[in-house]
Amino acid sequence: MFTEEGLDAHFERIAREAGVGTGTLYRNFPTREALIEAAYRNEVARLCDAVPDLLATLPPSEALRVWTRRFIDYATAKFGMADALRAVVASGSNPYADSHEMIQGALTSLMDAGTAAGTIRSDIRATDMFAALAGIALTSAKPEQREQAERLLDLTLDGLKAAPPRLPGD
Repeated sequence: MFTEEGLDAHFERIAREAGVGTGTLYRNFPTREALIEAAYRNEVARLCDAVPDLLATLPPSEALRVWTRRFIDYATAKFGMADALRAVVASGSNPYADSHEMIQGALTSLMDAGTAAGTIRSDIRATDMFAALAGIALTSAKPEQREQAERLLDLTLDGLKAAPPRLPGD
């Protein structure tokens, strides 16, 4: 809701959509900024907590592909919440605390699994991939730029693929 409405989202509507009363909402989140921060942190946690399930159900390279698209969804939502997140920072809070480390850890798990499976190059670090994803997000995070983001993700992921083993005499 903050993605669409920013700081103008009404507590009453938020409470109704969450299935709680406004009193409950205010008790748990005494300020709009506290609610925005909690929503942001929840999105980061959902993004990162998805990694074990992805790796359990998909080959590592496909898990990485699915996760990077979710990352762009997250970045697009974050772009939509920019004004709201700036208000949180202005209030003295840091909604980004730990998010970088959490995302870096998720990427490390995905990259390590792909490297162990021999499908992802071993010379590329998770920090490299994070920088690439951040660049894609900065240039293509608006919803109308999604097709460009998809192309850039494909380009990046194709560049991660491990080369086939060399045959004798190559």
